[in-house]
Amino acid sequence: MEYALYFLVAIFALFLVVKIFSWPLKIFFKLVINAVFGAILLVLVNLVGNYFNFFIGINAITALIAGFFGIPGVIFLIIFKLFL
Repeated sequence: MEYALYFLVAIFALFLVVKIFSWPLKIFFKLVINAVFGAILLVLVNLVGNYFNFFIGINAITALIAGFFGIPGVIFLIIFKLFL
């Protein structure tokens, strides 16, 4: 009976450890997905923008904005470029 209690405590502790370490991974994967969509959209904006004489330079700042914020970041860059 004593070993069964140890086994249940170990299972519960393992569950807690997995749960605690899975939260940062979810955040990391969400940032990666935002970065991929942001980069793809930034490239598409530049490809389509070439026909309208519109270009957003890809540098460290624009890559960080598009990568961190994803699609809303690219929309911000477009609006920023149009008005400034």
